[in-house]
Amino acid sequence: MEAYKQEFINFMVESKVLKFGDFTLKSGRKSPFFMNAGAYVTGSQLKRLGEYYAKAIHDNFGDDFDVLFGPAYKGIPLSVATTIAYSELYGKEIRYCSNRKEVKDHGDVGILLGSKIQDGDRVVIIEDVTTSGKSIEETFPIIKAQGNVEIKGLMVSLNRMERGKGEQSALQEIAELYGFPTAAIVSMADVVECLHNKPCNGEILIDDAMKASIDAYYAQYGAK
Repeated sequence: MEAYKQEFINFMVESKVLKFGDFTLKSGRKSPFFMNAGAYVTGSQLKRLGEYYAKAIHDNFGDDFDVLFGPAYKGIPLSVATTIAYSELYGKEIRYCSNRKEVKDHGDVGILLGSKIQDGDRVVIIEDVTTSGKSIEETFPIIKAQGNVEIKGLMVSLNRMERGKGEQSALQEIAELYGFPTAAIVSMADVVECLHNKPCNGEILIDDAMKASIDAYYAQYGAK
């Protein structure tokens, strides 16, 4: 596992973004782990988060893209932080763009904020985590409506590795449905490998009992 992936897992725990216990997800599923990207709230956290995303995007999709699109609302700070990090790490100026939930009819009109998307633009979409693909379902037509646009891929921070609407994971379903690649900074398999019976901040977060709970969850909800 790349060093930055191990660092990112520790960073999620330190930032109280990734937690272990008993959680009820929006889907109704009972999960032994939960991720909340809204817990990244400080300048230093957002700086580091942007750097991890930038490294993962560079590793998976290279530099051949022009715009980083973050669906509203959580995708907005993600796209801003990552475009800054991309400039600092790789010396390439990427434009950021997000959508509004409502179309603005005065001043800076339209449904987009940040950079406009133009014919010929190559776009990478950035999100926190994808469990159902609903945000892509909403934003894909918005992006494609801007002109002759190529979507290079979707990057999320954590692949939960559980079934979406069918037997595959949400990331796999998106890739097949929309025809562009998907990737994550880390997967839950990476998290378990990194934390099982290993201390993080002086605490064992995934002991044998928690590992058994995670295994049971995937036996029920794991993607094929």
